[in-house]
Amino acid sequence: MRDLVARDVMNPEVIRVRDDMTVAELAEFLVDNDISGAPVENADGHLIGVVSLTDVAAALAGNDQAVVDHPQPAFYVRGWEEKFNPEDLAGLRVADSELTVAEIMPPSIFAVDEEMPVSRVAEQMIRSRLHRLLVTRRRKVVGILTTSDLLGLLVEGGVEAGR
Repeated sequence: MRDLVARDVMNPEVIRVRDDMTVAELAEFLVDNDISGAPVENADGHLIGVVSLTDVAAALAGNDQAVVDHPQPAFYVRGWEEKFNPEDLAGLRVADSELTVAEIMPPSIFAVDEEMPVSRVAEQMIRSRLHRLLVTRRRKVVGILTTSDLLGLLVEGGVEAGR
C-alpha cells in the first residue's frame, strides 16, 4: 500500500481572489464561500500571493505588520493576536476600509508538489505555521491543501497514531 501524497488529500477546486478587491469584498467572498483564505491573482491571472481572514483582521486592527511589509513570508503573522482580544474583532469595520487585497496580503506563495508525502506536507505546514499550501504539478497549481484537510485524515482514521 502506498503512502498518501498531497494529490490524495488536496481540494482540486482552487477558489481565487483578485488583488484589486477591497477588504470588504474579500471578507464577504471568504464568508460566502465558507473558506478562511484564498490564493490571490492579478489582472493578468498570475498568482501573486495568498490572503486570509487573519490578514483582514490584522490589517483592520491597525497592526502595521499586516500591511505588505512582512518581515518574513508567512500566511500567519505571529504576534498580532496578542495585541487585542476576540471582543475587539467584533468592532472591526470592514465596510469602512479602503484597503485592497494587494495591500494586506503576504507577497508569498507556498506550494508543494502533488507527489509530496502527506507526512512531509504536515511537517512543512507545522514548521512554517502555514494554514494552506498550493499543490502543483509541473509548476502549475492543481489544488490546495489546508490544515482542515489534514485534520480530516485524523478524524476519518486515515492516519494511524505514531506513523
